[in-house]
Amino acid sequence: MAFTFKLPSVGENVEQADVGNLRVAVGDVISAQQVVMEIETDKAVFELPCPQAGRVTEILVKPGTTVSVGTPLLTLEPVGAGAPAAPAAAPAPAAPPAAPPKPAPAAVAPPAPVAPAPVAPAPVAPAPAQAPTPAVAPAPAAPASAAAESSTVPPAPAAPATRRLARELGVDLHKVTGTGPGKRITQDDVQGYVRAALKQSPPPSAAPVAGAMVAPPLPDFSQFGPIERQPLNKIMRTGATNLSLAWNIIPHVTQHELADVTDLEAARKRYVQMHSAKEGSPKITMTVLAMKAVVTTLKAFPRFNSSYDAATGEVVLKRYYHIGVAVDTENGLMVPVIRNVDSKSVLQLAAEIGDLAQRARERKLTLADMQGGAFTITNLGGIGGTYFTPIVNYPEVAILGMSRTSQQMVVIDGKPEVRLMLPLSLSYDHRVINGADAARFIVKLSGLLSDPFQLLSEV
Repeated sequence: MAFTFKLPSVGENVEQADVGNLRVAVGDVISAQQVVMEIETDKAVFELPCPQAGRVTEILVKPGTTVSVGTPLLTLEPVGAGAPAAPAAAPAPAAPPAAPPKPAPAAVAPPAPVAPAPVAPAPVAPAPAQAPTPAVAPAPAAPASAAAESSTVPPAPAAPATRRLARELGVDLHKVTGTGPGKRITQDDVQGYVRAALKQSPPPSAAPVAGAMVAPPLPDFSQFGPIERQPLNKIMRTGATNLSLAWNIIPHVTQHELADVTDLEAARKRYVQMHSAKEGSPKITMTVLAMKAVVTTLKAFPRFNSSYDAATGEVVLKRYYHIGVAVDTENGLMVPVIRNVDSKSVLQLAAEIGDLAQRARERKLTLADMQGGAFTITNLGGIGGTYFTPIVNYPEVAILGMSRTSQQMVVIDGKPEVRLMLPLSLSYDHRVINGADAARFIVKLSGLLSDPFQLLSEV
């Protein structure tokens, strides 16, 4: 009896994964628990064993394919004396029955909503320049009846958080296919609908969709010379989606400043030299010191430690200080979160950052390691550059960028001195934070980094 091996659960709250390298081919005879392929999630790459022995008769997926829990991966036929055992092991990988419909939003997302028809839908519009209502765009021939009908349509089944996300992205929930219990629409369904809309190829004059202008199709670059296509991995695709969301929702402004860290860097180096011989002593970096300075500044300016609720027009102030730290890995940018920075010592923070950064590079972070951040720090000092414009990590409202320190001539008390200066770049959500407060924030932060005694006295 043939046995179909399906993708089992690959982790808590992980419903999709990408197929990596295949370890078997059609015709191979495998043993039970033999690795048949690699599976790649947002956080890790791991080997996937097949619980059943047999001969591979068909491989149903290809490397790079995104699959959901319960998706058939390959089929086996029994061989040898151990064949009767195949049916007994079959139910194990098919445990999660409700997950296979997950990709439905991307597969069936209708193309019509992505480009509202340019024909004016209603002759009673108060002004000719007013844009047509997207809800009636698919039926311009009978706009009046469509509008009347829409007023009687019951609300789409979705939680308040899902409705808020749909409003922010400009998505009509009635056009989204729900995959939750009772066809309830989830946030993943909304995001899948947007991804499907962005993948389509409307003409260059396409109207804005989901808060972003849909890109026109690319030209055929091969007519100009040799090309190569390289697919983004799971982490990079997730990052691209999140960054596009943040850039389209948040009105960004970036404030720059130079912090004189001459004394702070000297103190840091003295400490490192004194403790470098101690086994297991964590490395104190400028990022660690900046975290303590940021928390002190956040307490003085609580709006920077908040999120904006567009549905209610409220600012959600957070009374906890969880700081995300961007980590550059060969697989893409990841942002693990250090919790309760205000209650931890510099040594504790240094050890925790080192551990999280290592696990990020090994793709061993859990979902909890990357949730709950209230403010983010990204440090490019080890690479170079002067200033840059970091993108706010939604749903946060501010992010601090740090660049490479350099020695610069500064006039102090009328005399020129060579000082070590650290470029700071603060990007923020202008809906919540005005420019004056951003300037006050970065000036206070710069002052703390410039005066180690003041920093220690306020920590």
